[in-house]
Amino acid sequence: MTVPALPNLDRSTLRERALVALRAAITTGRYRPGDHLGEVEIASRMSVSRGTVREALRHLQQEGLVVAGARGMLRVRALSPREVRELFQVREALEGLAVAQVIASPDRAAAVTALREALHRLEKAFGPSGGLEDQVEADLAFHLLLCELSRNSMLVTTWRHLEGPTRVVVMSAAGEQRKVTMSAAHHAPIVDAIERADTDAALAILHDHMSSAMANLQTSAPGNDA
Repeated sequence: MTVPALPNLDRSTLRERALVALRAAITTGRYRPGDHLGEVEIASRMSVSRGTVREALRHLQQEGLVVAGARGMLRVRALSPREVRELFQVREALEGLAVAQVIASPDRAAAVTALREALHRLEKAFGPSGGLEDQVEADLAFHLLLCELSRNSMLVTTWRHLEGPTRVVVMSAAGEQRKVTMSAAHHAPIVDAIERADTDAALAILHDHMSSAMANLQTSAPGNDA
């Protein structure tokens, strides 16, 4: 009887670790949009093989965080102003659907409580001990929670595909522009409208929120495509 070969767990673990480390380096701004990602240099820094780095970079290409440039050289994706607008337009459509479903849900009161707690964490992230990574995490956690409270699994899955590009856009924006967009005060009116069960107001506020994000974050986004 022939026993099928088992997967090489060590290699799999190394690939996953390299993937997690590279993704974090991109989404936290250690690698900036447009930066070249050289296999040899990264492999040396991580003390892993070039093949392991190549597999991790291929996965990040599928996530939309890495793109091939001239002569096939891989770089951190730089979203053009038009792509930034499109990103937030799609997010607005998804989160608008989430808002409507949360308001229509019999668990709306519990959802409002959860969102208030997320606002508190966001406010805390902007306190003296909070750093940029904490602020970005708290901001995205609020929006992810809003989608999760809709109880629509496909909506959540689709939103999560936009999380990486959103991080890249936020990390490449100027500091003050980020703060305005991510502040708890900028998110609170959405929760207030949900608490009132005012769908029209909630959608209008969400539209203003996303429009403001587009204006604040695309200003310094790299790329020439207007």
